[in-house]
Amino acid sequence: MNRSIFPRHRYGPVVWLAIAAVLISFFTRLGIMTGFSKSIDAGFSDLAGSFFIGLLFDLIIASFVVVPLTLQITFTNNFIYSGKGKWVAIIFFTICLFILCFTQIVPRDFNKTLYRILIGYVVMRFLAYGLLFFAGDNIRQKWRLFMLNLMLGMTIFGLLFNAVSEWFFWDEFSSRYNFIAVDYLVYTNEVLGNIKESYPVFLIIAIVAVITMLILLLLQKSIRLSTLHGLDVRRRLVIVIGIILLPVLSLFIVKPRWKNFSTNNYANELAGNGIYEFVQAYIANELDFYRYYQTMPDAEAFKLVRNQLAAPNSSFINNDSLSIEREIDDGYPENKMNVVLISVESLSASFMKNFGNTKSLTPDLDSLANKGMLFTNLYSSGTRTVRGLEALALSIPPTPGQSLVKRPDNEGLFSLGSVFKTKGYNTSFMYGGYGYFDNMNYFFGHNDYKVIDRAGLSSSEIHYANIWGVADEDLFTLALRNLDSDNVSGKPFFAHIMTVSNHKPYTYPDDRIDIPASAHSREGAVKYTDFAIGDFIRRASARPWFLNTVFVIVADHCASSAGSTALPVTGYHIPLIIYSPALVKPEKVNSLMAQIDVGPTLLGLLHFNYRSKFFGQDIFNTPPDKRRAFISTYQGLGFIQNDQLILQSPVRQIRSYAPDFVTGKNVSIKGDSAVIKNAIACYQVAAWLIRNKKFGK
Repeated sequence: MNRSIFPRHRYGPVVWLAIAAVLISFFTRLGIMTGFSKSIDAGFSDLAGSFFIGLLFDLIIASFVVVPLTLQITFTNNFIYSGKGKWVAIIFFTICLFILCFTQIVPRDFNKTLYRILIGYVVMRFLAYGLLFFAGDNIRQKWRLFMLNLMLGMTIFGLLFNAVSEWFFWDEFSSRYNFIAVDYLVYTNEVLGNIKESYPVFLIIAIVAVITMLILLLLQKSIRLSTLHGLDVRRRLVIVIGIILLPVLSLFIVKPRWKNFSTNNYANELAGNGIYEFVQAYIANELDFYRYYQTMPDAEAFKLVRNQLAAPNSSFINNDSLSIEREIDDGYPENKMNVVLISVESLSASFMKNFGNTKSLTPDLDSLANKGMLFTNLYSSGTRTVRGLEALALSIPPTPGQSLVKRPDNEGLFSLGSVFKTKGYNTSFMYGGYGYFDNMNYFFGHNDYKVIDRAGLSSSEIHYANIWGVADEDLFTLALRNLDSDNVSGKPFFAHIMTVSNHKPYTYPDDRIDIPASAHSREGAVKYTDFAIGDFIRRASARPWFLNTVFVIVADHCASSAGSTALPVTGYHIPLIIYSPALVKPEKVNSLMAQIDVGPTLLGLLHFNYRSKFFGQDIFNTPPDKRRAFISTYQGLGFIQNDQLILQSPVRQIRSYAPDFVTGKNVSIKGDSAVIKNAIACYQVAAWLIRNKKFGK
């Protein structure tokens, strides 16, 4: 075989780009495996399988990556680049000039993105054909080389930069790109700001650019020779059709689930390709439960859920078989105390001394836990803030795909805010960042909450802020001002406050705690948030409304949910503290509890009489055999009951495990059929109510 076949061929650069894409993906996988070897708990056979299966997905991505360059080479007309093509250039020049003039009279709001792309393309072609007409053969050849180098360089730079991004994403989430990456793409200001504050971005870009230039230098001979290799139109079309068919066929043949070859979740994540996983997560933005998950007749599902929700303090208001609406009344007089619900960013139970931590990260929270009710067996619904907010506000299991907080048509839902509002409360949601992030302003503003964000603070009131929002102490200053105002109105108040400081880049004001802010550490951020909450309680204790207030402190989710198993229960274990000197006595509650149970349990402590559509239960009025918890990723739906974990996932797969609540390991078992049916029923009924718009107030 002629050893120069690739360098000399017109499509030589395409071949080299495909090789570069596969090699970059391979070294990304190798780098993650070696760089995080201490945390990746996988054996040799699993790791070998990751590289073998991963190669398939790397080849698929490479087949997509080369398509633009293939089209560029295929439709680059040799005639135009020769001196004989001047009249063709004149014709194209005239057409581009006409299009450029036409676009100036088109209304610019018809599609701004499309408009910008069209203008950019026309201007580029306008200049290019002008150059080709007036330039000599030497300049035309240089222009052709420049365009090939530009496209190759941009593609290789993108692949290398993506490799670095995957490294940092794994460092934070212990996985390939997933739904979180898709979610963050929408909020480029916050995400890019976070990246700039957390990583040496410009240094990374410079290094990636240098490596890109070196690769291009190595390929210069192949690129130059490819421009001299003529190929007739018919052969070019055959080649381009063949290259395009490869990625198209992969869409129909290769299944995304093939990467899940092992029971070890780390091995499965390694087997994936970040770009491929990103696209799959984007496609799965919202999953139809009835299409992708195992179901049962709706009537049977509702019957099981109604049986689960039956409790001594509740009664169903009618015999509608497709309804869970019930009247909650424990027979005691209502106690309309003020309520302050603080959902804390990324507060894993393992950070607290009460759960075994020895680093004294949460002295204030541990003190409050010892003075109030500490719930020791509570599990978050998901791994994102929006899932925590959904669980606390709506008390509904996490439906697959995107959180309801961010979905369209999420107005007028049955919420904790709506219950308090019917009782005459002022209701509010307060956030230290800008509430447009994660659609919080819209969601809470259209579900019976008044939204207050950092815009309510003057610059003199802000001690510190990063891209995510103001320091937690400043958020609590804003909260105190609004709570004082609510108290003056003579109405009780319910305020949901969402903290932000325990989030990368883990920055906070100096001289607050004994971990310097310059450390940029998770432990420092946790301890600072603890300080801010303690300081808030101390300041609140001087207010006239303090003794008539219940403080509820709960995490939105854990700091990390990674593990060798798909749904490690330890990655969802969060604390709940209910503190109120006038209402609750010190107590530890060890009952299994879901995050969606927080609202109903709080309402139960206040002895509220109300109509409920909540899936959550008052834990103090729930028989032990009916206690359960929900944990999830955007696709995996977990259900914990009777020491069993039932995991539902596409396509209609159900697995049963015996979870270890200490290590997070899951041992595969044959699940109890009754527990499996309960798991299916709960998620199916939640999906049915949302799909049929029956979860309104």
